[in-house]
Amino acid sequence: MDTILSLVVLILSIIAHEVAHGYAANSLGDPTARLAGRLTLNPLPHIDLMGSIVLPALLIFTHSPILFGWAKPVPYNPYNLTNQRWGEAFVAIAGSATNIFLAIIFGLIVRFGSAAGFDATALSLAATIAFINLFLGFFNLIPFPPLDGFTALRSTLPWNLSSGLTRLEHQIRGAGMLPLIIFLIIFSYIFAGPFFNLVLWTLGLIMGSGI
Repeated sequence: MDTILSLVVLILSIIAHEVAHGYAANSLGDPTARLAGRLTLNPLPHIDLMGSIVLPALLIFTHSPILFGWAKPVPYNPYNLTNQRWGEAFVAIAGSATNIFLAIIFGLIVRFGSAAGFDATALSLAATIAFINLFLGFFNLIPFPPLDGFTALRSTLPWNLSSGLTRLEHQIRGAGMLPLIIFLIIFSYIFAGPFFNLVLWTLGLIMGSGI
């Protein structure tokens, strides 16, 4: 049951991440996501079979050291953004910012929940939501395409550097899933341990105790 619950939380957290991109773009002048009906927390318009269900389930059921997945990308047109200098970066980090915000909210529920009368089951659920969202938020800030950290970095650099990263991104995306698979393998074997410890340490600061 805990595994199924973690899967549901992961899927909903991924969807919240994508919806945040759409809301950020809409607030900055691009209505593309809103007109496409994607500014909704209803999972159905967002679910990608492979990225939202199959891959997250595989990672959770195999006790993978990483949690990763994606929903159908929320469409937006960067040329519609009123802030052409920073708008794309704001849209890019909105997803991670939302996950981190949710992690803080539910982490604080764990921290103060006992005094407020929450039972152990509710606190365990809140801790699961906080951990998964913090992991997703931090992971998506890694500057590797198609993760949001790369888009944010590319969008904030001077044009000559940004155009170079744009070409690199097109080459990586043009290779299909292979670069992402290689990245996930390298991350799992080399960086997953320190990254996992960073997530737990940050979560401990929020919750006020060791995890």
